[in-house]
Amino acid sequence: MAKKLVIKVTAGADAPERCSQAFTVAAVAVASGVEVSVWLTGESAWFALPGRAAEFELPHAAPLPDLIDSILAGGTLTLCTQCAARRDITEKDVVEGVRIAGAQVFVQEALGDGTQALVY
Repeated sequence: MAKKLVIKVTAGADAPERCSQAFTVAAVAVASGVEVSVWLTGESAWFALPGRAAEFELPHAAPLPDLIDSILAGGTLTLCTQCAARRDITEKDVVEGVRIAGAQVFVQEALGDGTQALVY
């Protein structure tokens, strides 16, 4: 098993099942003791803002705010720099614990020894 899991979430409310799967896998990995880094890109970038995850609904899926809380409690949650800029999101706007970082940091994390990267 990989020592670290890096998950890039590209989907938001536009593809709710794919979005939910990404956050569910991340939360389960955190609960299993895996080091997890989740990257919010594309439409998932909106979930870096307070209250936005509570607006997300998918039948038979865990509530997105609970999954995000689990990830923040034991892993890292990063908002893509370019995605943030395109949406006029700044560091002062995001949920506490969310960082903003760019492609260089993503590549560094994804290519680390013992790392598995997934894209949803």
